[in-house]
Amino acid sequence: MIKNIAAQKLTQTKYGLGTLNTLTIFGTVNQFILERSFELLAWYEDLLTINRAQSQVLAISMAAGKKPVQVSEPVYQLIKMAVTASQANFGFNVAIGPLVKLWDIGFDDAHVPSTTEIQRCCKLIDPTQIQLDDRNFSVYLPQPGMKLDLGGIAKGYIADRIKDLWQAYGVSTGIINLGGNVLLLGTAPTHTDGHWVVGVQDPRQPRGINVGEVILPACSAVTSGIYERSLKQNGRSYHHLLDPRTGYPLETDLAGVTIFAEKSVVAEIEAKRLFFAGQPLPNWLQSRPGLLGAVFVYQDGRVIPVGVKLRK
Repeated sequence: MIKNIAAQKLTQTKYGLGTLNTLTIFGTVNQFILERSFELLAWYEDLLTINRAQSQVLAISMAAGKKPVQVSEPVYQLIKMAVTASQANFGFNVAIGPLVKLWDIGFDDAHVPSTTEIQRCCKLIDPTQIQLDDRNFSVYLPQPGMKLDLGGIAKGYIADRIKDLWQAYGVSTGIINLGGNVLLLGTAPTHTDGHWVVGVQDPRQPRGINVGEVILPACSAVTSGIYERSLKQNGRSYHHLLDPRTGYPLETDLAGVTIFAEKSVVAEIEAKRLFFAGQPLPNWLQSRPGLLGAVFVYQDGRVIPVGVKLRK
């Protein structure tokens, strides 16, 4: 038995998914587990990213208007989850790829597109057109120019898969931090009640500066906000969260919202839902299993916690 699980700790940081990822496990000094975890992350990145030759998501987009593309079961199930969420029409849209590429916010050729370009792309982002075949695990985009973009859900899904891997190796406690998307496993090693102290990012400030902290059992914490990537042009700032209804960055008083949920992929989806809503939704906590709470941070400095107590 390990009497002090915090005394045995391994941490490793590597670049991937366009960000820095830090994995920490407690109660073991088996470096192989972390190495295997980063291999798993890289494997999923190869399959899901839109700019690698071996990407199954890229293959689907390249075949748009031509033929269905068969993919691996994990990729298919993630796409199916994303399509289902997209068809609820609350703002998250897995078919938004053409718009994301058009604006290209966060990259060297980012620019404000013309109205004509935006209108053209908006004709290619209807998620109800995506055709799924559960028997063959195939996906078909019927219009040439359609593109999938799993950027709003992939990190959460990969974090959940790393957690599964850790549990298979017998890891009981750990922290998965994929560029600020956090997933906690087990009981906190430094607190007698086993609860974790989780900082809530201030979306108006650089990463790592918080508006406060909450105390929760193991869960995932995911923030959607205007701080991650932006484009400045002609005296205006455009954030990267595009509104599929208009083709432009969402106009909102919200700076960001942090979601706490048992599964990281659920936290990803719900972060988009509440960010696009711009305010707490009635009965949201009861809307699906595994939701623990949320914290809204507005551009004027207001902070509204839902279902959690925020400690300054």
